Amino acid sequence: MSYVDGFVLAVPKANLETYKDMARLAGSVWMEHGALAYAECIGDDVPYGDLTSFPRAVQAKDDEVVVFSWITYPSRKDRDAILKKVMADPRLKGSMDNAPFDGKRMIYGGFEPFMQLQPSSGWETVGLASAGSAPSPSSHSRKPYVSRSISGSSLSP
Repeated sequence: MSYVDGFVLAVPKANLETYKDMARLAGSVWMEHGALAYAECIGDDVPYGDLTSFPRAVQAKDDEVVVFSWITYPSRKDRDAILKKVMADPRLKGSMDNAPFDGKRMIYGGFEPFMQLQPSSGWETVGLASAGSAPSPSSHSRKPYVSRSISGSSLSP
């Protein structure tokens, strides 16, 4: 089964476009080095909880948005090898030196999935393909892989 790195962070609204540019570059680098999928999501329905919540976890301020991201890999071993290549990639050197968010409040970790569900035959597959493969364009029961923009937050160039 695959392996997943997950991230939650707070990005100042004033820096959101800069963050998106950084995420586009990082995503392309991760994918080039072997990641199966790379996703960046801007909080849309993340209420501030009384005890716990995404905003509380990253100490989000009123002028910040919560970003939830994940990267999938074929395995933990692959993740470790890919991460080593990504960290050595010159395109990302120094990217955290002047990051458009406070890295001290970022939460991250690696996770081993115990279950993965995906649509069965006849379902439209939209968004990120799971387990490393997009649906086959020749399949008559599925529509081609589609990336959709929601509220102008698409990360596609």
